[in-house]
Amino acid sequence: MVSRQKQNADLVKNYEYAWDKYTKEDMDRVFSFSEGYKDFISKCKTERECVKEFIAIAEKNGFKDLETVIAEGGSVKPGDKLYANNMGKTLALFVVGTQSLEKGMRILGAHIDSPRLDLKQNPLYEDTNLAMLETHYYGGVKKYQWVALPLAIHGVVAKKDGSLVEVVIGEDDDDPVVGVSDLLIHLAADQMEKKLAKGIEGEDLNICIGSIPISTEDSSEKERVKKNILNLLNQKYGITEEDFVSAELEVVPAGRARDFGLDRSMVMAYGHDDRVCAYTSFEALMRIENPEKTCVALMVDKEEIGSVGATGMTSKFFENSLAELMNLMGDYSELKLRRALANSRMLSCDVSAGFDPNYPSVMEKQNTAYLGKGLTFNKYTGSRGKSGSNDANAEYMALLRRIMDKHGVTWQTAELGRVDQGGGGTIAFILAEYGMEVIDCGVPLHNMHAPWEIASKADIYETMRGYHAFLMEA
Repeated sequence: MVSRQKQNADLVKNYEYAWDKYTKEDMDRVFSFSEGYKDFISKCKTERECVKEFIAIAEKNGFKDLETVIAEGGSVKPGDKLYANNMGKTLALFVVGTQSLEKGMRILGAHIDSPRLDLKQNPLYEDTNLAMLETHYYGGVKKYQWVALPLAIHGVVAKKDGSLVEVVIGEDDDDPVVGVSDLLIHLAADQMEKKLAKGIEGEDLNICIGSIPISTEDSSEKERVKKNILNLLNQKYGITEEDFVSAELEVVPAGRARDFGLDRSMVMAYGHDDRVCAYTSFEALMRIENPEKTCVALMVDKEEIGSVGATGMTSKFFENSLAELMNLMGDYSELKLRRALANSRMLSCDVSAGFDPNYPSVMEKQNTAYLGKGLTFNKYTGSRGKSGSNDANAEYMALLRRIMDKHGVTWQTAELGRVDQGGGGTIAFILAEYGMEVIDCGVPLHNMHAPWEIASKADIYETMRGYHAFLMEA
């Protein structure tokens, strides 16, 4: 007979701390996994860099380019591994299952863009003997956080001859860094009276990049510092001022990801949102061999500005790639494509807000995520009355509970702050439009959307384990 004490204990859900269950061997795995992630997040600070790195690793693990298979007139069979690359900024990876695609897939979907400063099309100018770059911020940022920081420039320059020049400035130890200046406190009386949102204006986020004038016999020549910068860029990258028009150059925090906390339990990095979920999704898929249902990892762009455009989730890229895959398997029809999407299950892999004891008033402790308590499920996001959210079905949540508990994954549930406090959204609702089951889940963060975000190593590891369990069982 079950004791009443045991019976009562079973009635209460205890969301455990992952650290409490780890053995010495588990701890080694957690910290080892985080080292690989730190290398990735330090190197991949743009969506293009993420796609390039993922493809390089995938090809070493036997993945083939879907376009190449199509061009060579090949076919696809269960167990095959393929990827589809969309403009170098969106990526879909498939491990083909033994069941027909019509019966549905297991999909992990994350985004690989992050808040940042983008250079304008005509960014370079000189003012009072300083060379400057104009920017346009991308995504939801607190603009005051981007001043007085060491910044790096990542991206590409597309030249008229069709060549593509990759640019990374500010990451090597001997590289220079750039930055946005702030107003000294001694002269900031008026600035300090402004609301926080207006303390730094968007048009004032200009990057200082140099102060030495080019050598010339005529010292009265105009824009000599600007010309010197152009000369340096031309020497290193072979580009001219006009090439900025066809460039995608992103200004991001300079420097590597670092261990955070005296116990090294956390990771401080730029772009956890949402590359931490992209990396854990990718690593989960790399561990899948010969599944029953086709497993997919989907990495998309433009989530931070509404998932729009040719590389955002609202584009037809994923649907088109799936149609091509079904055609290679000799099993394509419009109806089967619709059934494949409707019968699928998806995790919308995106970060959540972790409870911060410095700011407790914006959270409701009963329904918030905590660093160290593992993979976080957000049944709904949205704002106010759940506006704009994908509210997942109770039956789907029950299925995921069974899967996570079966595999010993540490997990928790949360809302994104107090009711009427704010809110947010993900790509979940876009895939849900096909009729598939979708729920948001990922790693809880401190400092979300700040230049340097904080994540728990335990949560990163448990998230990968949870994604892997989903691919095997859902």
